[in-house]
Amino acid sequence: MEGVVILSAKTDATGHVQDVMILRSIPLLNQAALDAVRQWVYEPLVINGVAKPVVFTVTVRFQLPEKDKTKKDL
Repeated sequence: MEGVVILSAKTDATGHVQDVMILRSIPLLNQAALDAVRQWVYEPLVINGVAKPVVFTVTVRFQLPEKDKTKKDL
């Protein structure tokens, strides 16, 4: 299955993901997207020398390799 799941993620001041919410859903891919983003660690946002929490949008694209697409089309 291929598709795009769009999420809203919040990191703490250390760059660790604290909260994730689905904005655009593909039911069969939602959990994989959530699991992936929750394990990522981002470089913290630093403003005036102070690390801050931040909320941002993440797009997770699921795409089959070309060889798998060819098999599917047969």
